[in-house]
Amino acid sequence: MVFCQRLQANLWKMVCVCGIVEALVALAALVFIVVLILAHITGGMVNLTRHEKEKYFLTPTGEKEPFPSLHDPHSRDLSVVIPAYNEELRMPVMLDEATEYLENRQKKESSFTYEVIVVDDGSKDKTTEVALRYSRKYGSDKVRVLTLVNNRGKGGAVRMGTLSSRGKFILMADADGATKFCDIEKVEAGLNDLDPKPENMAISCGSRAHLEDVSVAQRSMFRTFLMYGFHFLVWFFCVRGIKDTQCGFKLFTREAALKTFSCLHVERWAFDVELLYIAQCFKIPIAEVAVNWTEIEGSKLVPFWSWLQMGRDLVVIRLRYLTGAWKLRSHKSD
Repeated sequence: MVFCQRLQANLWKMVCVCGIVEALVALAALVFIVVLILAHITGGMVNLTRHEKEKYFLTPTGEKEPFPSLHDPHSRDLSVVIPAYNEELRMPVMLDEATEYLENRQKKESSFTYEVIVVDDGSKDKTTEVALRYSRKYGSDKVRVLTLVNNRGKGGAVRMGTLSSRGKFILMADADGATKFCDIEKVEAGLNDLDPKPENMAISCGSRAHLEDVSVAQRSMFRTFLMYGFHFLVWFFCVRGIKDTQCGFKLFTREAALKTFSCLHVERWAFDVELLYIAQCFKIPIAEVAVNWTEIEGSKLVPFWSWLQMGRDLVVIRLRYLTGAWKLRSHKSD
């Protein structure tokens, strides 16, 4: 009798546990469906319409000239796109280094032509004024300033600058100068080594992966956990085979830039991941090249909240492509 009662009690517990598990599974499925629906209905193409002021750059004499389009044939060998938000203090060091390198290269290679496009992402300081000094010094044919009326985010700034560029090759480089500018030769070599290049499309990414052991030793356990968690999410949801997706030193052929940036949706920190995800979907060859990198004080990246936002963006990227809210297609307008 006692045995039967115990058996009945155990069976009852098992039934309760199974019921709870089933309820949790059903709840998880419901939450997943709701997230899918929300990801789909809130997905949309980013508004690429330019404010009237964003269509022009200033010449040294103060005249307005229209920016060209990425859809136009290239007229320069290299375009350097520098996104900048409140960078009046850090940017001069980077611009000095970049312009010195580019000018010396032009002296050595008389046929080499370049342009630098500083994209002021709605800064509240004197970023535009600082950049315009270089435009006056080198001429607006070499240094141009695109001032965005509203802050779009780093990805939005890079995209707007890229869509306004004239280069056969387009380099995106951070305004803090964390990567030595002369390392462009390394990413150029990585790009040249990619063969074949379908429709002349290829991307070469600067990488800090070789410095990871040192960075782990210097970081707190919490920040290390966040870093590895982000790397896992990148691998699981979006990009395979690239160890460092976030280094702000990437070189594109003009054709690859047009193909990827025309499809880009994310305008904040995780835009690099979507760019590389798009590239891999289109089977664009990607090289990853080790570059010198130094952490510069004054980063706009807030460790916890920025990682949290990027993690959310990674999930959203995958879900929106999965549900068809975002589609891979080129857009004609810029």
